Amino acid sequence: MHRAQLVKAAVFLWALVVFMPVGANYLGAAMVLAALMAAGEGDERMARLRAHPLRWPLAAYVAWTLVVFALRPHYPETASNLWHGLRIATTMAITLVLSDDEAVWALRGFLIAAFFALLALVLTHTLGLPDWILWHNVAVMKGNKSINDALLFALLGASAAVWGLAQVGDARLRWLKVGPAFALTVAMAVVVTLALPSRTSLLGLLAAVIAACVHQWRGRMRVLAAALCVAGAMAGALVWQAPSVQQKFRLGVQEIEAAQGGVVSEGSWVVRFHMYRETTRMMLDQPWGGWGIGGWTTEWHRRGPRLLYDYNMPHNDFLWMGAQAGVPGLLTLLFIVLAGLRLAWRRHDVAGRLAFVAMLILLVATSVNSAMRDAAIGLSLPWIAFLYLRLVQAPESAWGRVLPWWRRLA
Repeated sequence: MHRAQLVKAAVFLWALVVFMPVGANYLGAAMVLAALMAAGEGDERMARLRAHPLRWPLAAYVAWTLVVFALRPHYPETASNLWHGLRIATTMAITLVLSDDEAVWALRGFLIAAFFALLALVLTHTLGLPDWILWHNVAVMKGNKSINDALLFALLGASAAVWGLAQVGDARLRWLKVGPAFALTVAMAVVVTLALPSRTSLLGLLAAVIAACVHQWRGRMRVLAAALCVAGAMAGALVWQAPSVQQKFRLGVQEIEAAQGGVVSEGSWVVRFHMYRETTRMMLDQPWGGWGIGGWTTEWHRRGPRLLYDYNMPHNDFLWMGAQAGVPGLLTLLFIVLAGLRLAWRRHDVAGRLAFVAMLILLVATSVNSAMRDAAIGLSLPWIAFLYLRLVQAPESAWGRVLPWWRRLA
């Protein structure tokens, strides 16, 4: 294979396995790094990185992580936490050095992967597809890998909504164009509600659809108000017609109330309540340099309830950084995501809107789950979200190359 094609093939293959087990994702990431080194063009790629607006937030995050690693105490978990911290930055940096064509090929891989993952899910629940490890977590809700898959389906649904909304103002509007897009959005809402029930994914999807409306009609307040009313009514109808959704959110409220009363259990939001409270206290006790890379687990074992002793991350990556690297650590990670949102917001077309919803879903997932720290999620969702963000720096026609039939339908 010609060296110029190596990176295209590697990024395509990594995106192709984002719904598969973690090992396949590590292999995909390793292939991309090897391809980048073998393909050369180092000067050109470094020039892209130096010109990208996220270069300084990424540099600040890496630099502060290394400063804390050098100056603060070390723990049994220091090596693994340093690895994951640098993996997060590496994943993001890889997307920034890709060419437009390489990013296009990666996103083609993601869309193909989403199609086959959805097909595997449907066939498992209708025809009894054999329960193979490659698609086990797509078909069965089990652990953070399934949460990752649900989040990626939510991103797919949000992307379809963005495309459908873009057609609404078209004078040549044909509902044959818009209908399938919104149908896919509703289908993904059903998937993350029933097949892979994930409150985080459903919340991210609903927030992304609303954000897409705001992004598209920010300068037309009457149209925006009408769009938000319609989106709110549809979201309300979804919740009203899905008792399981109501039950999940009602259970969440009950768990928070119980945790405030001192209850300790394995309930999802009971766990989060205690984690967020104790992790915030960790950060406030050591606000400048944190407890050291890998210090969260040791401090949690000292502070947390015995029933929840075995957890090794706080289900919020900003607090995770705040506990181990202080408030500056939290801010460096948060600033990367917020800078990405700002970059997408400033671009007014569909490419900007797609990146905006992708970064918003990443923000939601990182705030209520370990969407970067946990490799089951962090090897897929940030990779795909930052690929969306990468195309903010490309011509709008780049998305037309991801979906060759785009222009024929538009």
